[in-house]
Amino acid sequence: MSFYSYKNANSDACPGVVNGNVLSGLNQRVCVQVKNIYDSCMQQQQLDDERIVIENIVPVLPGPDCQGTTRPCACDCEGNRCNCECPPNSIPITHDEAVQNAENSPGPLPRPYGAWTFESCRSSTTAGRISNLSVERMTDRPQFARVRCTVDVPLDVLFLDQRCQEWMGQTVVKVDKDILLCIPDDSIIPFTLESLVSAICVSGSYIGNCSFDITVCVTVVLKVLAEVDILIPTYGFCQVPPCEEFAENVCDEFFSLPLFPQSSCALEPVGEAVAGASGTTTGATGGCYACGPVNPVRPSRMSQCSNCGTTCAGGSTLCPRCGSAMTNLS
Repeated sequence: MSFYSYKNANSDACPGVVNGNVLSGLNQRVCVQVKNIYDSCMQQQQLDDERIVIENIVPVLPGPDCQGTTRPCACDCEGNRCNCECPPNSIPITHDEAVQNAENSPGPLPRPYGAWTFESCRSSTTAGRISNLSVERMTDRPQFARVRCTVDVPLDVLFLDQRCQEWMGQTVVKVDKDILLCIPDDSIIPFTLESLVSAICVSGSYIGNCSFDITVCVTVVLKVLAEVDILIPTYGFCQVPPCEEFAENVCDEFFSLPLFPQSSCALEPVGEAVAGASGTTTGATGGCYACGPVNPVRPSRMSQCSNCGTTCAGGSTLCPRCGSAMTNLS
């Protein structure tokens, strides 16, 4: 099982939305060490004709374990036989994986030849590097400061040489920031600034000497934070359920369905029910309850599972899905 498996019999111990009184079950005050974010902001911008210089260039070669894929493969070898699992090439290869393939290549490595053709680039990590940081508190706005810095966004760049050999290199795009942020007061434990970055290239062209002019879309999130000890209320420790094997009980979800098809229109509201001349139940607007164009009467009794939340029409005592007790809602 997992926390969110429909077979989990202890939904009260699972993370997620609290039904009913949110305070019910809070039984501890726990001191936790976390990064407290005092303020944060995001800026997104398009950088046109950004000049970048490529470093750490490595050829993108097939993995040594699997034919036809550039991704390193996980192999389980015994004696002279190996069973390898290879990720698909649709997943972008990282620079570290390209270096690993090149280091394990049985033959001599190629060298870039002729003119290069830009293919693509994207950020290699979500952690940006902040430099040239300046924080100037504002006298007219308490708790606020002018924050100026440069955020380095690391990129992995793919390109082809004139022999159609694919290569990958690394570079950095520098983004200057001049913004306002809420800054906490001075303390023994100082606050810090961190950046969250993401970037993807729209286009690029080779201009020679390992350099490209690119158009890149950049997202930068700046955070003011500090490592703190904070007291929070909790529901106690998690009760971790056992894992559910994917292929072991593939029929359980199917078997949990009701035996006969249920009509969703049986729960739609209508006018007051009246007795028809033939004894069948009809709506106030006329027509037979069991069929026809009118909406049937809503059942007078409804029940809900106390464990998985399944709602049923009528006065059921046991949940048809998980077998737990049903609570009467009417």
